[in-house]
Amino acid sequence: MSPDHTITQEERGLLHQLRQWRRSKIKAPPKEKMSLGEKAADFVAGGVGSWSFILSQSVLLIIWIILNATGALGEPWDPYPFILLNLVLSFQAAYTAPVILMSQNRQSDVDRGRAEDDYKVNLKAELEIELLHQKVDMMREQEIARLQQIIEELVARLDARGKA
Repeated sequence: MSPDHTITQEERGLLHQLRQWRRSKIKAPPKEKMSLGEKAADFVAGGVGSWSFILSQSVLLIIWIILNATGALGEPWDPYPFILLNLVLSFQAAYTAPVILMSQNRQSDVDRGRAEDDYKVNLKAELEIELLHQKVDMMREQEIARLQQIIEELVARLDARGKA
């Protein structure tokens, strides 16, 4: 933007495009269609990233360790150092991590789209403000011109009275 609040033809074209974009967004809001894999990734990420999952997994781990360490159910199926438990947790982490990353990537794409929309809205607001500045400046110039005309008329009347 130039400091004298004038909007270039390019900026006017951009403002027109942004107005059209805004109207199309109002008429037909985009509906996000997620694939089954995306839905599953969001479900898993939502479940694994919750306190209920952490607490329930902690309880299961404590039960596993107590049952194996004490031999409460007879012969321990996974004696200390709990190699089977480590294998199960490694297996869980190996499958959970990529699914969470898929969910995060999808969310990142959604966030990027929202950021682009926000940028367009902010750009439109800036251009609209520039147009308002232009209109106010024009009105001020017209008012100043009108006041100068009135002053000139008053000076002419005073001069005419002074000569009479």
